[in-house]
Amino acid sequence: MDVEFYDIRQIETSTLTLTLDNGCIEKPKYDVIKGKGFRVLKNGFWGIFSGNVSDKEGLGRAARNAVGSGDGKVVPAGNGGKFIFRVKENPEDVSIEEKVQLMKEIEKELKADYIVSTRVSYIENLRKFEYRDSSGIEVYYEVPRIGIVVQAVAKDESLQFLSKRLLKPAGYEIFRNDKIFDMASEVRDILADLVKAATPPSGEMNVVMDSSLGGVFIHEAFGHAVEADHVLQGSTILSDKLGEKVAAENVNVYDDPTIEEFGFSPFDDEGVEAKRKTIIKDGVLTSFLHSRETAAKLNGKPGNARAQSVAEPIVRMSNTFIDEGDLSFEELLEEARDGVYLVGSRGGETNPATGYFHFNAQYGYVIRNGELAEMIRDVSLSGNTLSILHSIKLGKGLDFDPGFCGKSGQVVPVADGAPPSLVRAFVGGA
Repeated sequence: MDVEFYDIRQIETSTLTLTLDNGCIEKPKYDVIKGKGFRVLKNGFWGIFSGNVSDKEGLGRAARNAVGSGDGKVVPAGNGGKFIFRVKENPEDVSIEEKVQLMKEIEKELKADYIVSTRVSYIENLRKFEYRDSSGIEVYYEVPRIGIVVQAVAKDESLQFLSKRLLKPAGYEIFRNDKIFDMASEVRDILADLVKAATPPSGEMNVVMDSSLGGVFIHEAFGHAVEADHVLQGSTILSDKLGEKVAAENVNVYDDPTIEEFGFSPFDDEGVEAKRKTIIKDGVLTSFLHSRETAAKLNGKPGNARAQSVAEPIVRMSNTFIDEGDLSFEELLEEARDGVYLVGSRGGETNPATGYFHFNAQYGYVIRNGELAEMIRDVSLSGNTLSILHSIKLGKGLDFDPGFCGKSGQVVPVADGAPPSLVRAFVGGA
C-alpha cells in the first residue's frame, strides 16, 4: 500500500448508567461498544474508515477514501507504552442494588418542602484503548471513570434549578465518604435562598468568579482559542499571538491530561504519551494545543488529539486550568469593593474569532463595601477574553470542575480548573 502514514485504533467501552427521577428508578442501561478506526494519509490527504473488520480490509477501505491531495503530514508519536489505571474498589464488584440504595440515600439529602423535583444520575465507564501505526508505535491503556450528578428544582418566589457533580477517573471508593452527601445537602440549602433571591444589577462592574465559573472561562473563552485546528483555520484571536503577552504577568495556564481529574488520559488518541502543556507562562502565550498533524504544520508538540469512540481524532483539551495566585478570598472581595460574586455556570457561548464570551452563572451575591450581601439569581457575565486576562487578579485555592466538552459532533470528558479570581466584566440578567 503506497501511503505516507496509517494508524489503527481499537476501542472498547462499557458504560452503566442509572437514573433516580423523583424517587423512581429508571431501567438500568448497560452498553458495550466495540469498534475499530482506520486512517490513511495518502498524497497528503486523509482517508478514514471505521468498522469491525480486519486490519487489511480496514486500511484498504480507508486508502480508497483518500480521494484527493493535500498538505497533510504527521510528526512522530514517541515510544508508545501500556497503562492500566488501578482502582481501590472495582465498581463491577458492587451490586446494582447497592448502587441504587446509594442514590436513594443521596436523594434523601435533596428533600425539602420547597423542592419540587429531584434527579440523581450514576455513571460508570471503562475505556480500553489500543493503538498502532505505520511507524511501529503500539499503545494500550485502560481507564475507568465514575461519578454521580445531583439535580433539584425548587419553587417559591421563583422557579430555580441547581446541580452539582462528582466525576473522576476512579473506582467505587470515591463514594466511601460523605462528600457526595455534602454536595446534595449544599444543593438543597442553596436552593432555599435562591428561590427568594433578587435579580442582578447590570452594567460593567467588578466580578469575583468562583473556581467553577473561572474554570469555565479558561476552558471555553480561552482554551478553544488555542486549539491548533482553529489557528490553522484563522478562526481565533490568538493565531498570531504566539510569544506575545496575552495576560497579566502572574497568569499561568496549563493543559494537563496527567492530573487525575475527569480529563485524565495516559495517551492521546494518536498514541502520544500524556504530558503537561504550558499554554501561558508569566502572561506570555507559549504554545497551542496540537494533534500530530497540526504539530507538523506549526512546529508544535502533539498530544491533544482526542476522539469520541472511533471517530476522527481532533484537537481537544483535557484538564485545562489557570494556576492559582496569592490573594485570599477576603482580599479579592476587598479589592472588588463593590460588584458581584458569581458561582458556577449554566452554559453560554464563546467566539474564538472575536474573543467575545457570554456565560450564565448558577447564582451569585452582591459585593458591597468588600463584603458579601444579598443573593442574586438569573445572572450572566460577558466580556472580551484578552481584556479579562490582562487585568485578572488571582486568588488562592485551585479547584477543578468535571464535565463533557462538545466539538465537531464529538463529546469527550474534560475538567476545568481555576482559583477564585477578580475581573472587570459586564453583568446582567440571564
